[in-house]
Amino acid sequence: MAITPVASGRKSGRGRRGVPRYGAMADINMTPFIDVMLVLLIIFMVAAPLLTTGVTVDLPRASATALNVDRKPIAVSLNEQGQLYVMDEPIADADLVAKLQAASQSDVDQRIYLRASKAVPYGRVAEIMAAVTTAGYKKVALVTEPIKQ
Repeated sequence: MAITPVASGRKSGRGRRGVPRYGAMADINMTPFIDVMLVLLIIFMVAAPLLTTGVTVDLPRASATALNVDRKPIAVSLNEQGQLYVMDEPIADADLVAKLQAASQSDVDQRIYLRASKAVPYGRVAEIMAAVTTAGYKKVALVTEPIKQ
C-alpha cells in the first residue's frame, strides 16, 4: 500500500512548514516619512520666530555679541566733550557726511559703527545718527562695551 497525497481543492497561503509566502513589495511605506516631515515642520515653526529677534542693547553696556563683518566698518566716535571723530580723526559736524562718503567710497551699504561715551547726552548721539541716516547710510550700529562677568 502506498500513501497517496490528498489533494484538497483549495490553495494554502502558506509555504512549507507554516511560513507565509510574500511577494516583493513595490510600495514605499510613507508613514515614517510623513512623521519625520511633521516633526521637522514643527521644529522650524518654533525656531523661526526666535531667529528674527533683534540684538539686545543696554547702552552703554550690553550683552550683545560681536557682528561678523566682511569689510572693516567705518567708526564714528563721540568723546566725553562731544567732539566728533571719524576713523580716529577729529572733524566738525558739518564735515561728517563728506568724510563718511570719502571713507566709504560713496557705498551706502557700508556699515557705520557709532561709538559714544556714556557722558554724552542722548540728544547729541541722536543728532549724529540723524546726520548719518539722512546721508543714506542705513546700517548704523551702536557700539557698546560688553558686560564684565
